Amino acid sequence: MPGNWITADWPAPAGVVAGTTTRTGDLAELALAATPCWLNQVHGAEVVAASNHDAPPSADASVSRSRDMSCVIRTADCLPVLLCAVDGSCIAAAHAGWRGLAAGVIENTVEKMAAADTEVMAWLGPAISQACFEVGGEVREAFVGVDAAAESCFQANERRRYQADLYGLARQRLARAGITKVFGGGLCTYSDSERFFSYRRDADCGRMISFIALK
Repeated sequence: MPGNWITADWPAPAGVVAGTTTRTGDLAELALAATPCWLNQVHGAEVVAASNHDAPPSADASVSRSRDMSCVIRTADCLPVLLCAVDGSCIAAAHAGWRGLAAGVIENTVEKMAAADTEVMAWLGPAISQACFEVGGEVREAFVGVDAAAESCFQANERRRYQADLYGLARQRLARAGITKVFGGGLCTYSDSERFFSYRRDADCGRMISFIALK
């Protein structure tokens, strides 16, 4: 891939290509044969089949089994989650901000993939880190009220608020969906201003594009 893209570092099958832009990346540079399925992202948990919709559907994840359609999402602090069946039969991309995670976007995406007969793996793209993501008690409660184990992903700070770990929350949700092969994580959109846009750092910013396609 060009230098202004980050290639997903995971043992995906040879027929899968995936990654995310940096600030200067452009999807057109990759000259993918597959048409991107753009979404009207609403921080929810709706999942659609990737196809040539008349207008971008209001959804936060898409699933494809075709070499003609790729799954793409835009982010600038929220977590992009790319998924594929280990046999290369199905791919998906999910926009996982805290609202989408709490609403079950990961679980809904895995269910939509309907890949029960084969394993699914996931790659976590760049997102805001726990050290930079301060949230209120209502965010913590949205997760801990459903799963007490989520408490480990919230660290109280001196402002009586919490530092939330999006990567950790996503890994917990993936594990609940039966996915244990999880790669990526560890990048911070907020602190790496040279490579990434960040809504929390600069609300008037662009978006990175994460994509997954079948060759």
